[in-house]
Amino acid sequence: MDLTHPFSAETLYWPTEERFELRTRFQGLTPAGCFYVAKSYRAPEHGGTHLDAPIHFGEGRRTVDQIGLDQLTDAAVVVDLTAAVQADRDYQVTVEDLKRWEKKHRRIRPGTIVLIRTGFGERWPDAVQYLGTAAKGPDAVKELHFPGLHPEAARWLVSERAVKAVGIDTASIDHGPSQLFEAHRILCERNIPVFENVANLGAVPPTGAYVIALPMKIQDGSGAPLRIIAQVPKRSRRPGVGSSAGPVF
Repeated sequence: MDLTHPFSAETLYWPTEERFELRTRFQGLTPAGCFYVAKSYRAPEHGGTHLDAPIHFGEGRRTVDQIGLDQLTDAAVVVDLTAAVQADRDYQVTVEDLKRWEKKHRRIRPGTIVLIRTGFGERWPDAVQYLGTAAKGPDAVKELHFPGLHPEAARWLVSERAVKAVGIDTASIDHGPSQLFEAHRILCERNIPVFENVANLGAVPPTGAYVIALPMKIQDGSGAPLRIIAQVPKRSRRPGVGSSAGPVF
């Protein structure tokens, strides 16, 4: 199951960031008579489906290329908070939300990758619906409105559950109105990578998935475009998702 939004001119970025740009350098027949195409692209580290490396908000913490593969691959759980978000688009996922999820499913085991579903992934790439604004520039940041993870819940995930990584289907692990980015700071300080703008979480079951999240290996990077997939056993698939035997990628 692909949990990655494609990168294109429609890809959403933070209001202060440039957009993704793809340029064709050559397309056509070469002098030798064979077809050939080559392109170049430019894009910020943070935008689209991407990884926040711990150094993003943690001085001296790991850069993209220093994150081990073992921290980017493991069993995952999906915590669905779409109902809460419907009443408040600035909702912050609480410790109580996570504990209620555990009562319904199971305790979050150490080393788990926790993915938070708010339902905002289904609004992509409509900037107004997804971010709260289509405006660009520094003044647009105060217009951002989307759900995120409460700082106390971030602290609980690292101190009480020892999670391996945390992902969310919004533009930031902190909710849109945040000015202190405390959830980022708590996770990054503990060298926990963050996956943002994760796609298709509605197709992943609460438990039973295995996630592989591989960023572009940018040396000294604070973030990177991310290709994230979930291996979902047939018995755990959501209704209507997949039909062939074996795991789905």
